[in-house]
Amino acid sequence: MEVDFKDDEDIARIVRSIKVIAVVGLSPNEARPSWGVARFLQANGYRVIPVNPGQAGGMILGETVYAGLSDIPKSAHVQMVDVFRRSEAVGPIVDEALAHLPDLKSIWLQLGIRNDAAAARAEARGITVIQDRCPKIEFPRHL
Repeated sequence: MEVDFKDDEDIARIVRSIKVIAVVGLSPNEARPSWGVARFLQANGYRVIPVNPGQAGGMILGETVYAGLSDIPKSAHVQMVDVFRRSEAVGPIVDEALAHLPDLKSIWLQLGIRNDAAAARAEARGITVIQDRCPKIEFPRHL
């Protein structure tokens, strides 16, 4: 993967400035990448809010699971959304985040996930978008 220094500066800023991360597509299955990444984030002091409609109302990693981003109370102060969904599902997720998360600073699309149109909409609103990268890989360089 080619190094993008702008992305690296953005990642460093994200690592230092955010505290609460909504993880869309977080699985309760410990073998799934979403669970491992969320657990890593928790272990490094971030609050992780699970978003998974099939698990709504339950608990994952000690946190209540929400069906969608719009169901998360604004008092949670979600600052980053980490997306574990296919690229074609990203557009509505980004739109929901922009409409319902007033403290949003960053949208993160996991490895293999890109949606340039959704990223452009978020960036037009001042949101930093990182695509096709994993926080479990990128965050340790800046912790």
